[in-house]
Order: sequence, then structure tokens, then C-alpha cells
Amino acid sequence: MKGSAFPTAVRGAGAGLAGLLLVLVAGCTGADSGAESTGGEGDGPVVEVTISPEDGASEVAPNSPITVEAADATITDVRVEQTGGSADAQNAPSDAPSASPSGDAALGAMTGTYNEDKTTWVSDWNLTPGAEVTVTATAENSDGEEAEVVSQFTTLEAVEGKRLELQSNFPTSGQTVGVGMPVIINFDLPVENKEQVENSMEVTSEEPVQGAWNWFGDQMAVFRPEEYWKPNQAVTVDLRLAGVEASEGVYGIENHQINFEVGREQITTVDDDAHTMTVERDGETVKTFPISNGRGDTRQYTTTSGVHLTMEKYEHLVMDSSTMGIPVDSPEGYKLDVNYAVRFSNSGEFTHAAPWNGQLGEANASHGCTNMSTADAKWFYEESLMGDPFIVTGTDRQLEVDNGWGYWQRSWEDWVANSATGEPDTTDGEGTPGDVHGEQEQAD
Repeated sequence: MKGSAFPTAVRGAGAGLAGLLLVLVAGCTGADSGAESTGGEGDGPVVEVTISPEDGASEVAPNSPITVEAADATITDVRVEQTGGSADAQNAPSDAPSASPSGDAALGAMTGTYNEDKTTWVSDWNLTPGAEVTVTATAENSDGEEAEVVSQFTTLEAVEGKRLELQSNFPTSGQTVGVGMPVIINFDLPVENKEQVENSMEVTSEEPVQGAWNWFGDQMAVFRPEEYWKPNQAVTVDLRLAGVEASEGVYGIENHQINFEVGREQITTVDDDAHTMTVERDGETVKTFPISNGRGDTRQYTTTSGVHLTMEKYEHLVMDSSTMGIPVDSPEGYKLDVNYAVRFSNSGEFTHAAPWNGQLGEANASHGCTNMSTADAKWFYEESLMGDPFIVTGTDRQLEVDNGWGYWQRSWEDWVANSATGEPDTTDGEGTPGDVHGEQEQAD
């Protein structure tokens, strides 16, 4: 959520309930929540401060915004603290290697947005379900005299079976990846309110670019920039999922942070007609290999053209045609032991050593993979990072956008149009394009 962010103590958000209205004479500070204070000798105007949700509210919808409003004064400070729920778990170590519940101070801190004259402050993010929340707001009148108001309330628990959690993510924290690497987030439950969830996930890079999220099904969100990442930089993904209402009555329960590095720029181009594979690193050609692609007599045995990404690699791999629906004992079946395999799609395509193929550089004779000599395959295996662009040209079978990580097959215009927000986001750390709160149910 973009805006003039005001950082406070601990992340959370409040509800849009009937507000807590305290009338204070400017100059009186430290008033108890729910009390009226009329002391003081100042001549300035009376300060009216409203905090929503109201003091003492219970089962506040976690996706409700905290709103602070001041009359005849400007708001000078808002602090939000929450305890309990899954908030405490955010500082605990995680067994999952992919992303950790965040104890990062910046991610844990609530931010909010002022209006132009600082008479209204609205929280940017959502609350942790089942938390006890304290909001402390300070306002100041034209004489410089301050008044402080406090509201304490609790949020609705996320019930078993309706807790949105991060199931997996690529890349994982600590990884170094190629310049084409997207951010892939898999959830454990379907997401209906995709716009609110998109706006709860913020990507920040050292060299800011435009990017956007797309959804592939209801449980997987993918972020990619307009163009490849600039090499040799850090990228942070803040998943502020706590309190977001993913579907009716389904709330995120924890925040997560993913930190990864973009490495050197390595782009590989395979020319199907010339039977060559050229590797460029940081704009310079470093290797050209003779190869043999899919023989092309059937669609299944035709190597896909388009912008692929290297996905995973195996020093040793058994390739079994039955995994592609072709029985091993059929005329077209196979079961091969291969070395130095690098996957570039989910339709069974790898680069790998094929010492039995005597047509490298001369003809296409494989089942769809890119065959190489053992020495060349070993070099490519050792030099590849997950997310390196791998571009194939010259075949009559196009890579589908959802075949492996074929996300660069979608034009930037179509990518933005397929985002739930319908607009790009800049990875500058200034927030996401829109609102994370959505509609809220009223608490009892």
C-alpha cells in the first residue's frame, strides 16, 4: 500500500468500528482510555481525537484499518503494539527452509498514511488474528500542546481450517539466482481476494524496477519484473499476510520475509536450425556448444521454443518416459541414466550429457531434450543458476506460459492486465499499489 508511510512500533491493523472519541483540552497528556480530561491552562482549541476501533472492542476483523482522526489539531504520533495470536510466533525460529516468520523490525512495524494536513492517519497493513492490540495516538494543537489517547482491543481468531499459510516459495532465502528468476508463492488454501493478497506482498530490489503479480490457479502467485533483473543485487520479498482476508473468513496468520541475491547475468540461446547453444555472460559470449534437440516428428518430441528459465539440476538423473505418459516398454518408450541434467520446462525438457548421440551439431535426434557432450553438459551444469534465461528458437512448438516457468512468454502488457490490481508496482520499498483491507465484518 503506497502512501506517506509513518512507522510505529509493531505491525498490525485495526477495525473500522464505531470510534473511540476523547475530548481533551490541549496541554493535558496521558489521559486514560475512555476518559475525558478537561484540565490545563492553555488557550488553544479543544482537541478531539477519535480512534477506530473503539476501546474495549473484541473480535475485531483482522483486516480492518486503524483510523485516527483529530479535530483542531494535527496528529504527531501513532504507536501500535500487538501481543498474542501468531504475533509472538513471528519472532520464533522456523523449521521451514523457504521463508521465516519475520522478526525483522521494519516488517514487524506498523506503518500508516497521513492525509495532507495530518488530521487523519490510516494503517497500511492488517492485524494478526487473535491478538491484543494497543493503539496510542498523540495530537497537538496550534499552541503546541499535546494530548494522548489510547485504545485497546482484541482481534478475531483465525479458526482451524481457515488459516492461510505459506506452503512454499521460490527462490528461498539465501539463494543466488539468475536474472530471469520470478518470485513464486504457493499458498495452502485457495485465494479469492487476490487484489488484497497482492497488495500484502511487497518486492524490493536494490535497483528498483517495475513488476507485477499474476495468478496461476487460486493458490499460486508469481511476481516478475518488466525486464530481467539487473545483475548482482539483493531482492527482498515482504509477505505481510497476517490478517489479510484471503477468502471469506480465511485469514493469513503470519508475516514472512524472503531475501535472495541476483547473481551474474547469464543468458543461453539455443538455435534449433543451427544445432548450437550459445552462452553469454554479462553481455559477452563465453561458450558455444554443438547440440541436438528434439527430433520433431511428434509434438511431444519437439523442443519448445521461447523464453525458458533453468529450474533445477541433477548430477545424475533417471529419465523415464512413463512419467510423460509413454510406457517404457512401448516402441517410443525409454528409460535412460543421464548425467549433468538441467531442467528448463515441466514437459520433460533438460540439457544433459548424451554420449550416445553422434549427431551433436548436425541433426536433431532426441526425445525433446537438448543433448550435449559430457564435457559440455558438465560445464553448463556447473555454471547454471536457477532462473537463468534459456531461449530456444526455430521449432514449431511454443512454450506455454504455465509450462514450468514460462512466465516470460507473456508480454508485459498482458502480464500487467492479468494482475489482480491491474497496475504495475515499483520495487522501491515505498509500498504496494492499493488497499490491503477490503471489506470488513462488524465485530460484536
